[in-house]
Amino acid sequence: MSPKKPPAITTKIEEHRLKGKRRGAVLKEQVWFEDGKITHYSLAYINLNQCSVDHGRVLGYDNSHNYHHRHCMGKVESVQFTSYTELVERFIEEVHELWRIEDAKD
Repeated sequence: MSPKKPPAITTKIEEHRLKGKRRGAVLKEQVWFEDGKITHYSLAYINLNQCSVDHGRVLGYDNSHNYHHRHCMGKVESVQFTSYTELVERFIEEVHELWRIEDAKD
C-alpha cells in the first residue's frame, strides 16, 4: 500500500489598486484551493477614505471562522452561500452600487 499523497494546495491572489477619484482604494480577491476545490476565499473592497474601521474594508465576503459572512462598514452578518461564482457576482454588483452612491454625492 502506497502512502497517501498530501493534498495539492494552491492560492490565487489578485489585487487591483484603484486610480482616479478612488485612488488609494483596493479590490482584493484571495482564493485557496485544495485538490482543485475552493476551500477558503476572501473578497474585499478596501478604501480608508470611506471606512476607518475593519482595516478600511468597505465591503467584503469571506468564509474564515468556518462560516460564510459579509463585512460592510465594520458590521458582519452571515450570508447564504450557493456558489463562489454567484458570490463574486453579488460582490461586484454591490461594489458598483457603492460607487454609484459615492458618485451621486459628488
